[in-house]
Amino acid sequence: MIIWIVLAYVIAPLVWDEHARRDPAFIDNPRLTHTGDHHPGDPLNVELIGTEVQLESIMKAAGWYTAAALGIESDIKIAADTVLSRPDDAAPVSSLYLFGRKEDYAFEQPVGDNPRHRHHVRFWKTNDLSDDGRPKWIGSAVYDERVGISRTTGQITHVTAADVDTERDYLFGCLEKSGQLASQFIEDGFHQQLSGRNGGGDPWRTDGDLYRGVIRATNH
Repeated sequence: MIIWIVLAYVIAPLVWDEHARRDPAFIDNPRLTHTGDHHPGDPLNVELIGTEVQLESIMKAAGWYTAAALGIESDIKIAADTVLSRPDDAAPVSSLYLFGRKEDYAFEQPVGDNPRHRHHVRFWKTNDLSDDGRPKWIGSAVYDERVGISRTTGQITHVTAADVDTERDYLFGCLEKSGQLASQFIEDGFHQQLSGRNGGGDPWRTDGDLYRGVIRATNH
């Protein structure tokens, strides 16, 4: 156990960090997130316009929960929950980075009582404002289909489904049902790179479109 912890959480991240410094292909792409050790993460595929209170409100109304941060302790908890089939509405999500910082919000929705599966999305607040002065939140929605070992670090993690468009569509379906989404539209061709691998080595593919939604305005 001690050897695995050292290899997965100390040695592997240092190796990846050094590799990223030497490889120009690992330079941050504004269409992709990246991990703490600088290799590509999940693609961005959703955006919402609204205040922090409105963002939290619509996600709650849509049936999504705030996710906890990932670490060694939570990794062990994930493994235990998986073995014992214990659901966890606030199961941890690993940190990804954009604009030089980790996500501002992470939300998830469990699937039945099986902790191996879940819907999840991370959001980052951008510097852009809407016409009515509200912030824009860009995010990455991905489906976790099982728990496994990262192909890049050996850490315990969720393995993600390759078709990220299905998760993008599912999230917006939930948002529509919440009754708090004022309008939505699609930015065609947001991505030119339509496939790749994330930080855990899992493949992803997309049609390249970004789904954008405007949260219904309130006094907040």
